[in-house]
Amino acid sequence: MSSQDNPEENLPAEQEHAPGAVTVADEKNPFADPGLPPHEHRVQDIDEQAAKRSERTVALLFTVSMLATVGFIASYVTIGIDTSVYVWPIGHISALNFALGTCLGIALFCIGAGAVHWARTLMSDEEIADERHPIEATPEVKAKVMADFKQGAKESALGRRKLIRNTMFGALALFPLSGVILLRDLGPLPGTKLRHTIWSKGKLLVNMNTNEPLRPSDIQVGSLTFVKPEGLEEHDHDFQTEIAKAATMIVRIQPDNIKDKQELEWSYQGIVAYSKICTHVGCPISLYEQQTHHVLCPCHQSTFDLSDGGRVIFGPAGHALPQLRIGVNDEGYLEALGDFEEPVGPAFWERG
Repeated sequence: MSSQDNPEENLPAEQEHAPGAVTVADEKNPFADPGLPPHEHRVQDIDEQAAKRSERTVALLFTVSMLATVGFIASYVTIGIDTSVYVWPIGHISALNFALGTCLGIALFCIGAGAVHWARTLMSDEEIADERHPIEATPEVKAKVMADFKQGAKESALGRRKLIRNTMFGALALFPLSGVILLRDLGPLPGTKLRHTIWSKGKLLVNMNTNEPLRPSDIQVGSLTFVKPEGLEEHDHDFQTEIAKAATMIVRIQPDNIKDKQELEWSYQGIVAYSKICTHVGCPISLYEQQTHHVLCPCHQSTFDLSDGGRVIFGPAGHALPQLRIGVNDEGYLEALGDFEEPVGPAFWERG
């Protein structure tokens, strides 16, 4: 029940003494009001030089916050995710995480420390007692709130202390950029990475099992061999990312059995190279049938005809396997004559 529901006689009588004044206990007011202790002025209240020093300290903290925010953004852009740094006594940790955490912590701390130092040394610290008022907001109360707000704004010296004001606005304006930069990780920015692999003109076809380049004589009719681009090694930090796009299978078919004209032109003596990545959901294709020249994806049974342009003859895959144009270099090794002409793997919304 609010005080408005009580009869007026049950409400406490208005105090007739001034706010903060000392009263003594009596029958009407059994609890004595000890009043407020005498106000003690700070050194900044009586010494303008001390106030200036505090102002510069606050401005310095806000400036350091701005620099830390800029450092956060610079670290996010320039430091690689695989870079590590030794920090005693923790050991080796991610340099990117360490830089981001340090810069973000300094930026937040300096904004908070600057605001606290400003309030404790430069803003008015005089305590004022106010009497209880009715719950409803009367016009007088609203007027008093606005007056108090204006008085507080005046006492904060925000208009007079321009150095603090400007550096504070700068720190508060720059700090949200940290969160804006982090929005980048809400979604990948692949650019054209989905459209290209590391295959390029002149890269040798290297056997995945022996890690040796292949000659045409190494490929028998009816055999299936998995290859990777020359220079891509398993110990490379981006091996899994690159092989997921560049994995290729080569099959030797009698040239007379190749039905697609372009496939025949892009082959070498019946040796054809196709992406190993299924165009349905990206599973690796590994099952080959010699008599029909069909390859089967084990995940959802999409079936492709390697003698007819790698087209889909069964299953949920949406389009044919991309073919890699190949030839032979001066030393007699099989080489790529370029990259795949279309994106490998499953279709994506930008496919065109």
